[in-house]
Amino acid sequence: MRRFGLFGLGWLLILAGAFLAHVIQTSGGTKVTDVRFPGPKGVVMSGLLYTPAGVNAAHPAPAVLVSHGYINTREMQSPFAIELSRRGFVVLAMDMTGHGYSTGNVGANGFGGPAALAYLQTLPGVDRANIGLEGHSLGGAPVYMAALSQPQGYKSTVLEGSSPGLLGPAVPVNTQLPRNLALVFGQYDEFAGLMWKSPKGSDVAKSQGIQALFGTDKPVVEGQVYGDLTAGTARVFYNPPVTHPWEHFSKAGVGRAVDWFQNTLSGAGTPRDPSDQIWIWKEVGTLTAFMGFVVLMLGTFQILSQPLVTRFLAMEEPEGGQQGLSRWLGLSITAALPAVTFFPFMKLGGLFVPMQQFPQYIQNQLVVWALLNAGLALVLSWIMRTKISKRPQAWLRVSLMAVVTVAVGYLSLVLSDRIFKVDFRFWVLGLKPLDQAHFAIFLAYLVPWIVYFWVTLRALTAALPPRSAGALTQYAYAIFAMAGGFVALLLVQYGYLFETGMLLTPTEPLNVIVAIQFVPLMTALAILTVFTYRRTRTHLAAAIICALIVSWYISGGTAIHWSKDFPMAIPGAAKAKT
Repeated sequence: MRRFGLFGLGWLLILAGAFLAHVIQTSGGTKVTDVRFPGPKGVVMSGLLYTPAGVNAAHPAPAVLVSHGYINTREMQSPFAIELSRRGFVVLAMDMTGHGYSTGNVGANGFGGPAALAYLQTLPGVDRANIGLEGHSLGGAPVYMAALSQPQGYKSTVLEGSSPGLLGPAVPVNTQLPRNLALVFGQYDEFAGLMWKSPKGSDVAKSQGIQALFGTDKPVVEGQVYGDLTAGTARVFYNPPVTHPWEHFSKAGVGRAVDWFQNTLSGAGTPRDPSDQIWIWKEVGTLTAFMGFVVLMLGTFQILSQPLVTRFLAMEEPEGGQQGLSRWLGLSITAALPAVTFFPFMKLGGLFVPMQQFPQYIQNQLVVWALLNAGLALVLSWIMRTKISKRPQAWLRVSLMAVVTVAVGYLSLVLSDRIFKVDFRFWVLGLKPLDQAHFAIFLAYLVPWIVYFWVTLRALTAALPPRSAGALTQYAYAIFAMAGGFVALLLVQYGYLFETGMLLTPTEPLNVIVAIQFVPLMTALAILTVFTYRRTRTHLAAAIICALIVSWYISGGTAIHWSKDFPMAIPGAAKAKT
């Protein structure tokens, strides 16, 4: 039974976590539906529709269109969707064009905002006289475009960490657009300089852009309502002590949006205090499911490798690289290099222009960063005279084991999506099933990721402490090597931000936020690497598993920039880095 222990535990965690997430997002009888609807020029739009119990054509309810930010997907707005639907609002969480399951590319058809608003208005349970718009970060783009397409087609707006400065097309900045606006912008928002020409998020109330938006020539007073709600010119500003990613993942950010919509849209069936929030438990559930996903793959590999364990362990054990101080010096350099090179190599990656085969701007940059680091790993291995283990004798069997391991993990995600309508995620970390278009993208990027992990994990496993040092030592070594540099990078950046109000590298806000994902993702991959290496004496399985997961993770979760039907657009958030 011990052979199947991890396998069973993985399924248990996935089922428990997915069920908890499902219960929270359907609280009070809310129905969550995966919807598709048409946009102009053949674009197919995607969304999650939250319909409260009892809402129908005979009993319509107010509705809110919510949009995620750049290189995110519709699930990122679930805190707003959950809390608004609990209070009786119909909510459509859209995928912007070029994101998630919406086709087209970034910026196409007004980022999909006009089509999403038009679709929401057609739903029989929606009170068309009481519709709100909410967007985080680049999610302000579809909000603005929807507002421009129908100036009287909605009633109020919430922007979280957003501004007209992030949009592709120029939009008016005045008291008329968008209507009845609540602007929530964190004191530690990493994009303050880009969005409002203010070095600190705590000072944006003094910026000319916000003053123009609020119709004043003085610093905007937090919490004071400007303008006239009846005329659609109402404005209110909130400046909570949060960062950009926390604006849509905090009680402050979610609560301010809920409060504004409850005060500006009428007819919600079950109003509640804005501080009454349960959405975090959905995140706990999907995080538990993500952890179960990792455990399930460990268990799957354990079952598959069991018949060959005796054969693998009979192979000559690698010496474990250099000893003593040399090993720990090598570890420090190995951990530091990916983080130290992150910003300059990502900038170089901007030269890898999106194209038909490789249409994702951010993934192109990451691939360049990865391949250059693979080259550095080869040089480092030569300098440190790291002894590489012998080529595996069962390479075909090990490769198949790796593919099956990831396939079982993928199956668990598909089942969670089909049964509970949840994926595996927490905050900025998210793993989604792939549709046909994203599967093709995944295959294209898989090759460079295999090269990267083949080279880097070959060097890492060769330098691991010997088996006699114990499993915990090997796991700790690998985790530090793969994630330690990014932990240090983020501690320095956010320590400086919370101390001064600015990032240490204020021109790199997007990449700093992207780096957050490296910590949990690389930690999980390090565990998988050591686990498979200890059972096969080779890095081959780990290289394939890690490449499959990373190509899948990025392809499904980031944005598509190239399209044969639309010109390529790169939002201001990305332009700031190039």
